[in-house]
Amino acid sequence: MTKKIAPYNKAEPSSIQTLFNAIARRYDTTNLVISFGLSKSWNRKLCRYALTGAPKNFCMLDLCSGTGEVAFECLKKSAANAKAYLLDFSLQMLKIAEDKAQKLALTKQEIHYIEADAEQIPLANASIDFTTIAYGIRNIRQPVHCFKEVMRVLKPGGKLAILELTRPNNCLLKFGHKVYLSAGLPLIGKLLTSDKQAYEYLCQSIDHFIAPEEVKKLLTQEGFAKIEVISLAGGIATILLAHKK
Repeated sequence: MTKKIAPYNKAEPSSIQTLFNAIARRYDTTNLVISFGLSKSWNRKLCRYALTGAPKNFCMLDLCSGTGEVAFECLKKSAANAKAYLLDFSLQMLKIAEDKAQKLALTKQEIHYIEADAEQIPLANASIDFTTIAYGIRNIRQPVHCFKEVMRVLKPGGKLAILELTRPNNCLLKFGHKVYLSAGLPLIGKLLTSDKQAYEYLCQSIDHFIAPEEVKKLLTQEGFAKIEVISLAGGIATILLAHKK
């Protein structure tokens, strides 16, 4: 019997690339709707944590950058000569990010758009002040490989700031969250993007990804220090902060 292969599977990175190219145009709007507007405030919190202690003329790397929401939020608070690398393996996402940067008049900062794999970052050793990853680490095939690469490109004392959708611990919230992931979110995704399967995969990726404390263990194993786990909205989302010694 032939095994049925899911259309989107992070074990096949090209399928995830196809997924994000397909939903890129409506990605920001859909994120706002499915998070009940919370994604904006979560992004801002991630940026505040990432920017704490960073120089005004920072050089940042935004992995799985999507349409640039997090990178541009950071750049709004930067000096004119700050630099940002937006890395994503969805070319359509990067094109939307570039258009958005022009509309936001982010012309004084230096912005680079890189279509690449987060497990193979094409940047020099010790060249980055801080790295952000929002809603992306669960879609990376081997998160440990990504952490190794982030450690390599960060300057000594540099910071990694992760924002991810997670599973709450409270029993009632956990039940409602599971129902929403299995039924509500795919339906909303279908209505807004006409791609129900994409949002079924994204729901499964939340449900199957390791817990924040397990991510913390992986970061510790890769040599990161001063690791903080910050729960948002009862654990529906989580920020992890980690530092290079």
